[in-house]
Amino acid sequence: QLSDQQKMSESPLGRFRGVYLPPALHPLNKTFIKDSKWKDVDSAQEKRRSFLHDFCKKYNSRKKLQTHLVHLVSRIYVEDRHKVLYCEVPKAGCSNWKRVLMVLNGLAASAHNISHDDVHYGKHLRKLDSYDLKGIYTRLNTYTKTIFVRDPMERLVSAFRDKFEHPNSYYHPVFGKAIIKKYRQNANEEALKTGSGVRFKEFIQYLLDSHRPVGMDIHWEQVSKLCYPCLINYDFIGKFETLEEDANYFLQLVGAPADLKFPKFKDRHSSDERTSAEVVRQYLKELSKEERQLTYDFYYLDYLMFNYTSP
Repeated sequence: QLSDQQKMSESPLGRFRGVYLPPALHPLNKTFIKDSKWKDVDSAQEKRRSFLHDFCKKYNSRKKLQTHLVHLVSRIYVEDRHKVLYCEVPKAGCSNWKRVLMVLNGLAASAHNISHDDVHYGKHLRKLDSYDLKGIYTRLNTYTKTIFVRDPMERLVSAFRDKFEHPNSYYHPVFGKAIIKKYRQNANEEALKTGSGVRFKEFIQYLLDSHRPVGMDIHWEQVSKLCYPCLINYDFIGKFETLEEDANYFLQLVGAPADLKFPKFKDRHSSDERTSAEVVRQYLKELSKEERQLTYDFYYLDYLMFNYTSP
């Protein structure tokens, strides 16, 4: 739907297409960092940045960018006051990150009194794909871009527990019904009608099926396809495993108010045990050796890019 003028090669998109990636690794702007307590976090950050950059160079050296720019940035949230771009990875602290962005943007006084629904359905934050091409291009080039990731199996199990083990008016009827219908032999009428009670093994059968009865979902989509880390040059790579210190260091980097700290609370199902390596192990026991291997293969790029060890 772009006008002919926008389609012309001198548009920002024209400059993006056919570019060999990844772009150069720029040093982080550390003007706002005043004390030495961040030394270890900073050193971990530099390692992650150069690791990802080297990986992308190797992996991407012969690939040209064919994806439309607007699609590439569709998961990226914009905070214009502190010039932050945050790519949302569900199940890696994204609800609390959106709360923080709302505070940075002046939309709320504190992250602690913003409800889950307000965060996810309130439409308070703009995404990068809502700007015109010049707006997208300018922000990509001048804002501090961050992504927060998580061990792929932990993220997957966390998504399954959240969406299928608790009542859910969207995931049960939309995904649950289709999954039970296709992968459960002799399913009873109740299960087929409600879509509740999906088993982890059935969920994995759906995930690995090239003819899925329903499409993918951002909660279990690979990070490589949500945020395109080899095409967009992220300045900061946070990890869920070190979420608080990474997040608080990042807030210092972008000059956030001194009293703004990343919230510690668990967004939903707060009485549930957090999804840990041990919890994951219990779920993986339900799968055959082949299913476990194929699930790992499915997230292979995410494991490689962010230097996670295979389970």
